[in-house]
Amino acid sequence: MLKSEGLNVAVVGVTGAVGTRMLKMLESSPLPVKSLYPLASVRSAGKKVLFGGTEWTIKEAKPESFENIDIALFSAGGSVSKQLAPEAAKRGAVVIDNTSAFRMDKDVPLVVPEVNEKALFEHHGIIANPNCSTIQMVTALEPVRQAYGLNRIIVSTYQAVSGAGAKAIAELEDQSRAVLNGEKPAAAIMPVKGDKKHFQMAFNAIPQIDLFQPNDYTFEEMKMINETKKIMDDQEFKVSATCVRVPVSISHGESVYIEIGKSDVEASDLKELLKNAPGVVLEDDPAHQVYPMPSHASGKKEVFVGRIRRDPDVASGFHMWIVSDNLLKGAAWNSVQIAESLLKLGLVKA
Repeated sequence: MLKSEGLNVAVVGVTGAVGTRMLKMLESSPLPVKSLYPLASVRSAGKKVLFGGTEWTIKEAKPESFENIDIALFSAGGSVSKQLAPEAAKRGAVVIDNTSAFRMDKDVPLVVPEVNEKALFEHHGIIANPNCSTIQMVTALEPVRQAYGLNRIIVSTYQAVSGAGAKAIAELEDQSRAVLNGEKPAAAIMPVKGDKKHFQMAFNAIPQIDLFQPNDYTFEEMKMINETKKIMDDQEFKVSATCVRVPVSISHGESVYIEIGKSDVEASDLKELLKNAPGVVLEDDPAHQVYPMPSHASGKKEVFVGRIRRDPDVASGFHMWIVSDNLLKGAAWNSVQIAESLLKLGLVKA
């Protein structure tokens, strides 16, 4: 519900998969939104969005669009963020950017509120929302790190195609129909639209997300590695990743191996710890086949954790399975949470 007094909030990329969810998260948030400024490309200008029981007209995102804006949520691609986020910040808005444009900028905090909320005090007008796969992992692991220390992470992801946009979901659906009808599926997007080859995603798993880097890790894998080190404020931290795209529409799964700082900890201790962790839901009852799954996590804000067990050979090693909606906690909801934290910490005034 709109407030008579409160914040002027802009949403850039309001018609996209994340932008539409940002509106839903804002509506369910206690954040006092006085006026909404829906912004997008010139193609969407003039269309309407419904928010707070009122229709709002989408306008083209331009530098002057950010006059008198308190908070600007960006999710319109890195090139748009690089062009317009500094313009918004220059006009007094606090930018929460959902792209990779500023994540590794040393002057831009990279924030998951359950993990490093206090980093918001270091912002200079722009705050970065981490990569979706990084967010759910660090949300689940931070309570473990605080209680027992954390020496190493090895993660293998099973990532939904929605991470590549709405067109990737449509291609998966088209390919699935084609395969089931005995036809040859057309591939134009996966694994990376801008790469040389494209492969069938339906009934397949592709061990490439984003472009390969000189070290043979993909950019997605390096995002997880570098962002985790930045969020945990430890450049010497040991973390490695293998990122795989699977034929799931929404919600990423992650198989995570960790080595903690103590060897006298039981799996039951980790379960008890995560049962009460902020933003985390424990689903771990193997005897009754209770564990997180993408189909159950889709549409929910939380990070779901299960299959927690000690490594059979390493006393301080544990395995777990982490699932979360990549468009909500991995993007839209984490951005709105950051806005809530800014208000709570007095870094924006309603």
